[in-house]
Amino acid sequence: MQHLLTGIRMLDFTRALAGPTCTRMFAEMGAEVIKVESAPGGEMGRSISKSCNVSKSGSERSLYYIQQNLNKKSLCIDFGSPAAMDLLRELVPHCDVVVENFRPGVIAQLGFGYEELKRLRPDIILCSISAMGQRGPLAQRPGYDYIAQAYSGITSMIGEPAQAPSIPLAAVGDISTGVHGAFGVAAALLHRARTGQGQWLDIALLDAYYHYHEVSVHQCSASGGAIQPSRAGRQMSYVCPAGVFKVRGGYIILMAFMHHWADLCRAMERPDLEQDPRYVNDTERLARRDEVVAIIEGWLERFADANAAVAYLESFDVPCAPVLNIAQTLKHPHLVERGTVRTVKDRLAGEFQMPGMPIKTSGYPANNELQAPLLGEH
Repeated sequence: MQHLLTGIRMLDFTRALAGPTCTRMFAEMGAEVIKVESAPGGEMGRSISKSCNVSKSGSERSLYYIQQNLNKKSLCIDFGSPAAMDLLRELVPHCDVVVENFRPGVIAQLGFGYEELKRLRPDIILCSISAMGQRGPLAQRPGYDYIAQAYSGITSMIGEPAQAPSIPLAAVGDISTGVHGAFGVAAALLHRARTGQGQWLDIALLDAYYHYHEVSVHQCSASGGAIQPSRAGRQMSYVCPAGVFKVRGGYIILMAFMHHWADLCRAMERPDLEQDPRYVNDTERLARRDEVVAIIEGWLERFADANAAVAYLESFDVPCAPVLNIAQTLKHPHLVERGTVRTVKDRLAGEFQMPGMPIKTSGYPANNELQAPLLGEH
């Protein structure tokens, strides 16, 4: 398959989600990704979210694995076998990049740390993805997405103020850390093209999560701790109105802060609110946020449902959206047309929908007819 990264070869020691996301970005854009899996069962993702299609295979097939490993090659080996290790050492000189997401130090114990890899190929690029990073007091802690999220302060920002923090039921940290890793690898490949030098990349979920803070860190720091950012439920904490608003039969997201306040006042036919000193700017509105929310939700009761409210608000250029559930996203015309929702036809699991490739290019189609490998297929 010709694509942007055709000609790049990666040796992929990753499993689960953050690491496989990094290598999947490359595989979907044409790179040859050789996924190394441990015998006899393969990587842990093969045991998650299974679907049984006995008419085709008579056995279970992991939809989770398919989603994260399209267009990769599978090499299944016994990590305890010296012959298998020799085979991997033969492969390294033919690979541009090695990606791994073991706990720090494990890849070196296997004999494929950065110094060992450089002896096999001096300009090799190694991308190490972990929860807490390759160094630091927390580096050796076992970690998953939500563990890093908790240390980053992000978890403390999710949920209702007087209740326990919540977690997002989406792999925000794992997926975006994998994308950070992919960007790092791409930058390292450009650097090597200019200088001939390889690189060891240290990509941590904790660092990626901390990078997501928009205003919380600098507000707390610059105020000397006087500002203590915390969760604000369904409303944003530093502009108003902005958040989740109830309508008949559901909810919408409405972002009518700053200059959009005037747009919302026009939509509500309330020019008095735009000039009222109690609501004239975000600072004043934040001080009376409960009042502002009550005014808006009272006005929204006139609409039959979320779609009717959104259509009317959009006619006044008020940024808003219906809060869709997953089933609704699968049929939404915009998501389907763009390939944001993607239909995969797996040779064993059959046809199902999954998230599409988010990078779309002018020269190559997105969401090609790609397959995930069977265990040890290559």
